[in-house]
Amino acid sequence: MAGQVLVIGAGQAGLAAGYYLKIAGLSFTIVDRDKRVGDSWRARYDSLTLFTPRQFSALPGLDLPGNRELYASRDEFADYLERYAHDFGLPVQPSRNVVCVRKTGNDAFEAELDDGTRLFASEVIVATGAFQRAIVPATATKFGHEVLQLTTETYRNAMQLPDGTVLVVGDGASGRDIAVETRRLQPVILAAGKSRRLFPERLLGKSIWWWLNLAGVLSASAGSWIGNKLKQSDAFPDRDRSIDSLKKRGIRIVPRLIEAAGTEARFADRTSATIRTAIWAIGYRDDSDWVDIPEAKGVDGAFLHSSGISPVEGLYYVGRPWQRNRASALIMGAGPDADFIVDTLLSRRSA
Repeated sequence: MAGQVLVIGAGQAGLAAGYYLKIAGLSFTIVDRDKRVGDSWRARYDSLTLFTPRQFSALPGLDLPGNRELYASRDEFADYLERYAHDFGLPVQPSRNVVCVRKTGNDAFEAELDDGTRLFASEVIVATGAFQRAIVPATATKFGHEVLQLTTETYRNAMQLPDGTVLVVGDGASGRDIAVETRRLQPVILAAGKSRRLFPERLLGKSIWWWLNLAGVLSASAGSWIGNKLKQSDAFPDRDRSIDSLKKRGIRIVPRLIEAAGTEARFADRTSATIRTAIWAIGYRDDSDWVDIPEAKGVDGAFLHSSGISPVEGLYYVGRPWQRNRASALIMGAGPDADFIVDTLLSRRSA
């Protein structure tokens, strides 16, 4: 219907968009495939905590309760999102899975749900996030059936693993967390990629995020000199997760995995190991197949946008990595990015 905005996704990005849409007095609906707001967080591994302290992990208009210097747990943040939607009366429709979005003949949008329902909107804000499908490389097919294979989506805790050596592939924040957790019960090998630089967690008594925010680093655009440096380094705070710290815990650090055969994993330094479990923690890829608008995507299927604004009139994004700056991939960036998108939407309506 004319004037109706459809927000797809009720995570932090979708809820932030809803907050600003409501302030603007616009008619909108938020749909989400999960049964409860926050379920996308509840579905991740049990020990997950936020990447940033509570003071940098709140959405506009509502503080995240607790010690502002410490990190909220997975379930704590999921419950916060649910409370956020309730407190601001955001029109979230759960268990509404969008399987296709297309343009209609009158330049509006049609969203088809998995139950056959069709929703119509004048604008669409895609807020599904970038962590949609865990990447599993072709090498995985070379392991035999004896090797249990999990991803950051399917791993929950160390109790679900059989006895035997665990190989964690990927040394980002999640990979290192999982390696530390599983080491308490099983021998662990961590296959690292390129050398990573870690930030100190705190500096002069303040969170490193406080300093980065103060210095304007987090608001540096993707194309700026600072932005390029940040993307290249892909650094994250060291919360006792340095390579030296991992080694002291008895975790074997090896270079990248290059080959697999049966229960054997072979690494770039020509060493090998017999493993029982492989956990893939090498990142996520977008799922863009459900957007049936060719002009919205590049040749590789990736969403095209400039600061969250699609080349397709009326199509927008919130929650894309480096959408506008480094903060865009963090919870702290959801509010400012949503504010920018809603302002843009309003400006185009009045033009």
